[in-house]
Amino acid sequence: MESAAALAKTVGVAPACAALGLPRASFYRFQRPLLGPAPARQRPARGLAQSERDAVLTHLHSTRFQNHSPIEVCATLLDENQYLCSVRTMYRLLAAAGESRERRNQLVHPSYQKPELLASRPNQLWSWAITKLLGPVKWTYYYLYVILDVFSRHVVGWMVAHRESAALAKHLIGETCAKQRIARDSLTIHADRGSSMTSKPVAFLLSDLGVTKTHSRPHVSNDNPYSESQFRTMKYRPDFPQRFYTIGEARTFVIAFMDWYNNEHHHSGIALLTPADLHYGRAAEIIIRRQAVLDDAYRAHPERFVNKPPVHPEAPIAVWINKPAAKPDNNTQ
Repeated sequence: MESAAALAKTVGVAPACAALGLPRASFYRFQRPLLGPAPARQRPARGLAQSERDAVLTHLHSTRFQNHSPIEVCATLLDENQYLCSVRTMYRLLAAAGESRERRNQLVHPSYQKPELLASRPNQLWSWAITKLLGPVKWTYYYLYVILDVFSRHVVGWMVAHRESAALAKHLIGETCAKQRIARDSLTIHADRGSSMTSKPVAFLLSDLGVTKTHSRPHVSNDNPYSESQFRTMKYRPDFPQRFYTIGEARTFVIAFMDWYNNEHHHSGIALLTPADLHYGRAAEIIIRRQAVLDDAYRAHPERFVNKPPVHPEAPIAVWINKPAAKPDNNTQ
């Protein structure tokens, strides 16, 4: 830095810094200690005297004005033919005295723990949610309840109803657990914080069935990503209607969609398998058969595969909702 200072005396600061690849801000920061401490800021000539500042604070601290805002104080004094200072100056004096803050009661949100859920097999972790389907006229809806197995993405239960109801949700969850033969203490059901999801009837049912329940954090859609993704897949289908004119029409569409989604849709998140294949244990056989096809293609035309022979993606062995961050290795240098 001394060489930069010496060169700057000859060619100037900007050329010297450019020649040495030194930012000018660093040059001036280095020079500042050599110039001594910065001079104290002088009081503006038009500023209030100390006696005037004390008078303003005395008014603001008085019983009459202690619960009023500076703008209210200033307006009241003007009506009484008195002017002490501007509203902004009152705020500055209060801030300097540490007395300027939000005086209204503020809503304090509780701290919610991020759900971190792992599924390593089917029927270990379910996600469920409710979405609206547009009805025949504006502001009318049908409600689609969907229970999704997180590991396989298989829709294990669904229902279309006229309303969102805790009783209907309880009925659907109970029937789905019975159909999938869920044993006690083997399943976790995750949902957002809708009224049906957090209702007492659903909570009591899950307790009776020995099912653990978890919930997303408020206003965090990423805590329930698999249900949201499944709804998006449905609503972006080319044949998804703009409106459903009867509940029967809605149910007919959902029957066809769920059959396609479970049994025909090759899901990119589960090695291009269908949810039913992974859910019911057919994944290994299918991957072996597909790999044989890839091997035949490689033997026929190896020149078309530049880097290595083609390998089919492996079936997932673990699926997370909010996978924990990896802890740093303290032994790493």
